[in-house]
Amino acid sequence: MANHHQQTSFTTSTDAAAEPVECLGLTFPNEEARRAYFTELLREKLQDPEFRQIEGFPIGTDEDILALSDPPYYTACPNPFLADFIEHHGKPYDPGQPYRREPFAVDVSEGKTDPIYKAHSYHTKVPHLAIVPSILHYTEPGDVVLDGFCGSGMTGVAAQWCGSAPQDYRRKVEAEFEKQGLGKPHWGVRRAVLNDLSPAATFITANYNLPFDVQEFARAGQQILDEVQQEIGWMYETRHVDGKTTGHIEYTVWSEVFTCPNCTGKVVFLDEALDVDTKRVRDAFPCPHCGSNLTKDNLQRVFETRPDPANGKPWKRVKYRPALITYTAGGKRQEKKPDADDLEILQRIEAMLLPVEIPTHRFPIEQMYHGSRIAPKGFSNTHHFFLPRAAHALAALWRKANAHPDARIQHMLLFSVEQAIWGMSVLNRYQPIQQGRPGGSQVNRQMTGVYYVASQIAECSPQYNLGGKLNRLGKAFETDVAAQGVAVVTVGTAAHLRLPDSCIDYIFTDPPFGENIYYADLNFLVESWHRVITDAMPEAIVDKFKQKGLPEYQRLMQRCFEEYCRVLKPGRWMTVVFHNSRNAVWNAIQEAMQVAGFVVADVRTLDKQQGSYRQVTSSAVKQDLVISAYKPNGGLEERFKQQAGTEPGVWDFVSTHLKQLPIFVAKDSKAELIVERQNYLLFDRMVAFHVQRGYPIPLSSPEFHAGLRQRFPERDGMYFLPEQVPEYDQRRLETQDMAQLELFVSDEKSAIQWVRRQLTEKPLTYQDLQPLYMKEAQRVWEKHEQPLELRTILEQNFVEESDGTWRIPDPKKESDLEQMRHRVLIKEFQQYLDAKGKLKVIRTEALRAGFKDCWQKKDYATILHMAKRVPEAVIQEDPALLMYADNAALMLGE
Repeated sequence: MANHHQQTSFTTSTDAAAEPVECLGLTFPNEEARRAYFTELLREKLQDPEFRQIEGFPIGTDEDILALSDPPYYTACPNPFLADFIEHHGKPYDPGQPYRREPFAVDVSEGKTDPIYKAHSYHTKVPHLAIVPSILHYTEPGDVVLDGFCGSGMTGVAAQWCGSAPQDYRRKVEAEFEKQGLGKPHWGVRRAVLNDLSPAATFITANYNLPFDVQEFARAGQQILDEVQQEIGWMYETRHVDGKTTGHIEYTVWSEVFTCPNCTGKVVFLDEALDVDTKRVRDAFPCPHCGSNLTKDNLQRVFETRPDPANGKPWKRVKYRPALITYTAGGKRQEKKPDADDLEILQRIEAMLLPVEIPTHRFPIEQMYHGSRIAPKGFSNTHHFFLPRAAHALAALWRKANAHPDARIQHMLLFSVEQAIWGMSVLNRYQPIQQGRPGGSQVNRQMTGVYYVASQIAECSPQYNLGGKLNRLGKAFETDVAAQGVAVVTVGTAAHLRLPDSCIDYIFTDPPFGENIYYADLNFLVESWHRVITDAMPEAIVDKFKQKGLPEYQRLMQRCFEEYCRVLKPGRWMTVVFHNSRNAVWNAIQEAMQVAGFVVADVRTLDKQQGSYRQVTSSAVKQDLVISAYKPNGGLEERFKQQAGTEPGVWDFVSTHLKQLPIFVAKDSKAELIVERQNYLLFDRMVAFHVQRGYPIPLSSPEFHAGLRQRFPERDGMYFLPEQVPEYDQRRLETQDMAQLELFVSDEKSAIQWVRRQLTEKPLTYQDLQPLYMKEAQRVWEKHEQPLELRTILEQNFVEESDGTWRIPDPKKESDLEQMRHRVLIKEFQQYLDAKGKLKVIRTEALRAGFKDCWQKKDYATILHMAKRVPEAVIQEDPALLMYADNAALMLGE
């Protein structure tokens, strides 16, 4: 048996480290000198108590943070060199420099099979190939791109790809730009500032975005695997069924032990439930002791108490037994049940001391959503998640990776080994490969997004888990284009970026959305190995175990967006990728962005059947969204302060906003309606711009619509600046028809839009409309919304002719109709005020009218009073109501 603490001896295969390097204006004889210089500066900074008080500072010792860092390009804590990076590489904001871009939608499904994308998994990722076109569209070479929720760092990879993408990819992007009527992109590297709250995420980001010697990495990785095989290979040897040949274990299946509810006999689940021939787990099977019919649901769990390998104290957990071994012998894959020799080897390993490399941190179970899944089974500390043999294998891999003399290669080796942490833990489920299904592997079979210990565990050998992965990593990074000094990585909250004002040229961000994924919890296992752990306090998430509901999530996101707005240059853009099916979360994001100072200019959803993005026409969120928003330029903000609450201020905002919107959008030779150019959405954006800044709204909806018609040319129901019309008219002539957007009736507002669409071509009678309306309106009407009869909608919004047909009102007379409808709505709102107790069903349009009326009167208390009396979903799922309620609370200091 080899000494299990044998050290690895490396020799480097390159002289690249000896070449002079330039960093932030300083020159060093080599990378090692550069790293030593900035590491010492970081060490001094870590000794400053105020520095460690920065919000989002990770949990870890100075030495562990330094070991994980590669300053100034990456620090596993708030990066104190960010301002230096911007000063050296950024371009100061110049208000005199012309800049104009229209919104651009990125296909987030693009590039998910690319080797670089697959080089390291993370809980959510937007592929770099999907981000490249967006960066090309909004920026120029040398510009600085920010991602404050960088995850695995794909935004940084995309920024570097803009300068090194292969010719075939460039031709593809250029063809798509030409098809969309955009100018030819300017290829060239962009620089990236990448931030995340998680040290695990930023470590992945840094290794994706900082250069390294790929050949040396591949050589060192193979050396580690070979040495681990020599050192602990005996742990993974088994005797072939012929009794002569030695086999090499790929994985051992451990099965949970249960008892029969009838005879209390022990039942090893896999032994009895698995059909050896078909590889199917049977739903029902006989008890091996009494023959009674058993299912997984009626079995009773068995616990055992054993010494905790970390401290020797009693440790109670569910009981497992090895049930199946898959191994190779004579070049063939074989299966067998564990024999006496196999059990003897496992007993020898279990008697060994727990390796010092294995972390023993206790999970924050009381504050974890997943705590209820793991604690009842006896898994409370990180070392509990590793069977003894896997613990020794991972410890050897980790120790040898840390022994490499070159810090950059060392980090890449850890980057590789950490990918086996989940797959070599008890979280790795055994999933039998059924007959007739080729391929298949037991590597990384853990349930994504959750801590779940299954009844069957596949304990993989290091060679089986990492052998192919190391080879694929080497090939993936052969064409890697990372360059030193292009990306800078930092750990901390996006609500406190240590960057100067107005220094960023573009933001691409994929933030956490509600309770979709519990990042801090899920990263805890890997971060325990690095011994630098996320401070979950400022994490923007909905999590009842951390006392964070939707309002807390919205406030946290608002702080992050406010910081984004502070560091982004005026007039520049932010792209937000949104993944959540809850309207309330979508509205919280919109509200947070608008309160922070951004103006939403375009929202598109991915049509997965057509593989393209379409504009959102209602608040219903069913698919991934791409949100394009801009920071108003300084000129508008300064002018608005002088004109706020006046009609000139309204039209100044509208003119500025129209400049930011796309002029023409087409797909499949059909022009698409640009919903942001329609009168009702322009009105909504104008109202939001005033409310978020605490000003009264100077125009009613009819007055605004009348002013639009007087001041701006209209085409196909959309409004343009005069100078934009020629381009629209020319491109409209080149298309066939106007594509119709889908519209679903879910409330009064969408019902009015639906009726208006029906009456666009010709007037219709009530009898013509009623059958169509009944079919449409009964489909998805919101449960808290007071359903309206078609006749009510017609009488309050449209005009009846003498022949009984209904038509869209004359724009010149629409104001009278709107005023009449407003009086009806305010009367209904007053009835809500006079009623007592909670209101279960309401007319949302009446609530909107009432809130707006109260805002104009500065009656903020009534807004908050009514917001508490209606179902929570009414406020959270309506962007206008949420906006008024939030801003009323701000005005009252609540």
